[in-house]
This record gives sequence, C-alpha cells and structure tokens, in this order.
Amino acid sequence: MSRNKDKLWGGRFEKEADADAHAFGASIRFDRRLYREDIAGSIAHAAMLAKQGILREEEAADLARGLRQIQVEIESGQIEPDLRWEDIHSFVESRLRELVGEVAGKLHTARSRNDQVALDMRLFARASLREIVSRLVGLQRTLLELAEANLGVIMPGYTHLQRAQPVLFSHHLLAYFEMFQRDVERLQDCYRRTNVMPLGSGALAGVTYPIDRQFVSEQLGFDSLSRNSMDAVCDRDFVVEQMAALCLIMAHLSRFAEEVILWSSEEFGFLELDDGYATGSSIMPQKKNPDTAELIRGKTGRVYGSLMALLTTIKGLPLTYNKDLQEDKEQLFDAVDTVSSCLKLFAAMLATADIHENRMREVAGGGFSTATDVADYLVRKGLPFRQAHEVVGRVVHHCLERGCDISDLSLASLKSFSPLFDEDVYLIDVEASVRARDVPGGTAPNRVREALAEAFRLVAASEAWSESA
Repeated sequence: MSRNKDKLWGGRFEKEADADAHAFGASIRFDRRLYREDIAGSIAHAAMLAKQGILREEEAADLARGLRQIQVEIESGQIEPDLRWEDIHSFVESRLRELVGEVAGKLHTARSRNDQVALDMRLFARASLREIVSRLVGLQRTLLELAEANLGVIMPGYTHLQRAQPVLFSHHLLAYFEMFQRDVERLQDCYRRTNVMPLGSGALAGVTYPIDRQFVSEQLGFDSLSRNSMDAVCDRDFVVEQMAALCLIMAHLSRFAEEVILWSSEEFGFLELDDGYATGSSIMPQKKNPDTAELIRGKTGRVYGSLMALLTTIKGLPLTYNKDLQEDKEQLFDAVDTVSSCLKLFAAMLATADIHENRMREVAGGGFSTATDVADYLVRKGLPFRQAHEVVGRVVHHCLERGCDISDLSLASLKSFSPLFDEDVYLIDVEASVRARDVPGGTAPNRVREALAEAFRLVAASEAWSESA
C-alpha cells in the first residue's frame, strides 16, 4: 500500500517522499494565497459536473457547502495550510474529505491539477490587474488634484538636468499622468488575454467526460475559452505580460521618485515632504531624508528581477506542463504586492508634500530660460530662426561674461547685436513664455486646463472599469 496517502498522486509510489525533496517541491508556502481562487473554481466545477449528470445534485451541494466552510475556516484562522501538504489543491481536497466524506474524491473528476492551477493563476492575475489599475487611478487622481490646486505655479523645465524653458508645474505633473495612463491602458489590454478560461483542458489533452466548459466560464466571469488544451495548461504569457507592465509602472515611479528626491533637496528646494514620508540621520541631527521616495526607486530593480526570473524559467520548456512553472507564483505575487504598495505610498507622499511655489518661480526665471522666446521674438521681426539663434547665443555669452541677465541689458546694447530689438523685448518674461506655448499639448494655462478636464474624464472611465468586476 502507498505510504503517500496525503498526496493526490500517491498510488503509484511505495516509498515515502524524501523529507527534503518534499519541502523543496512543496508550493503550499506561497500558493496557499490562491485558496479563494481554488475554492471558487472548485465550486463552479462541481456545479458543472452536476449540471452534466456526472455528479448528483446533492453531491455537488455537499461539495459546495464544504468548500465554502473551508474558506471561512481559513479566513477566520481556524485552519492554517502547512508544509504537510504539497500545495493548496491537496490541502483543500483533504480538508473537504474531512468535512463531507468520500464524495470529496469525486470533485477532481474531469480535472487535472495542471488546468486547475492554470485557472487559479488566471483568476488571481485577473483580480490583481483590477487592483493595480485602481491603485494607478488613485495616484492619477492625486496628481490631478495637485495640478488643479497649483495651476498658476511656474517652474523650470529641464533637459539634461539643465534649466531649459519655464513650464507650469501642473503641466509637469500631467506628464506623469500620461505615463500612468499608458500603464492603465496596458493593464486593461492585458486583462483581455488573461481572462481566458483554461479548465477542461485536463492534464494536457482535454478530458473524456461530457463537460460544459462554457458553463464554468460564465460562472467564473471569463470572456472566452482557451482554444488548445496543450497550450492552456502551460501558458504563462499572461503572467509575463502583466509583470512587464508592472515593470514599466515601476520605471515611471522611479523617474518620478528621482525628481521628488531632487526637488526636496536644499539645492532645488521645490517642495518639502511631510515628516511621515521622511526619516532622519542617526548621526546628523539636521537631516530630513526622502527615504520613501528612495525606497520606491530602489524597489524598481526588485520588480525587474521578478520579470527576468520568469522569462528565464519559461525560455526552454517543452510542451506541456513542467514543474518549473511553479516558479511563476512567487514572482507574480511579489511583483503585484511591491507595485501596489509603491503606488499607494507614492500617492500619499505627494498629497501631503508642501509645494514651494515661490522658489519654483524664482528658479524658473534664471538660467536664461526665456532665451528661446527672445529668438522667437526676432523671428517674428523677420530674422530666419538660425540667425536669430546665433544672435541670442551671442547675447547670452555677453551676459555670462558680465554676470547679468538679458533683461538687464539696455536697448542700445541689445541693438548692437541686432537692430530688430525694440522696447517690446522687455515684455518677455516667464509668464509670457508659458502663455505663448498655446498649442495642443503645450504648457499654456488654457491648454493645461483643457488637458486637466480630459484627464479627469479618463480617470473616471478607469475607475468605472476597475470597479466593474
């Protein structure tokens, strides 16, 4: 008689599994997180078996009752899956047998752990996509509220981390809104390929029972059925795709975190983080370190690593299921948890930051940030742009040698560079520079107000999508 009585596959074996090999191969330590998905899939499967006459109605009812009780027991802490069990599937089936008797053994009819775990992973991935979209939308709304509250604030825009042209602070924030909007749309698109029902594929070739896959699909809210049983049990593209999208989210958060770190420094002084999102030094009492932003920036590498680990895992796998695929869970779980917490904390950190608008305005006016506007002024006077660029470049060089700004030069001095200069050149300042960029997507106040209105509309649509499950 087999000594592997706790295993779903024990009949073939006479020798007890090596303790170290069992612990090494067991996934219950992390896949117990899938208990809700496993139970939901099993309840739908039992209902289908009864509908098709494979089980009696009362048997399916007993199974559903027992499965719901297991969920209550797990969530209340009455039972705790442990390493005695190989995975969440064997734990649930064993506890179900204790609750409802031998009928528990009928639940696995027309099902394999291969298509069962594929189902559980798709259910989890589907729910986590909506969760991350919800977190993204929360951060986007924080950005929009901050942009709306600071609509008149002017800051320096940068290229190469050198002051370039003045922009509205709100325009800068909306640049990140666009990044996160692309993230939302990627996740929504990923959802379509994730929301495919694999149950009924069996171990790899389908099953011999007259099952109704469409019924199970409708019970669980899937949009479509997998088309090939061999592909269905080993496909983890949807996991890779979601993790790649999560990596891009972290890239965007990391870029934004870097700017927050710079802005909160004495050298920039554009904002001060709330004490709740900063720490001090154990030796330097004056320090206020932007640790939350730094750690979000640092965790980007962690999420990237999870994606690379999974890509490496699947790169050489033959069809169909292989134990290597067990490695998908920890990578996805950790990436989802990391991104979700980073999005939540970043939104809270931004919402509580103190914006130093006077400092932003002061810096925006320095560094010859309106030099392009002066060149455009000469173009409007009839000078070709390349010549205007050359003239203003010489003006800037002249000012640098004398330690002054263009606005400090007399009209006579300006005319020595070009006779096209006139009194109206002194009307060029950072406010005029911002107003002048009145094109779709530009930083002019009316364009930014239009962009804000559209952004609020997009956020409302994303909120409705994330809550529509």
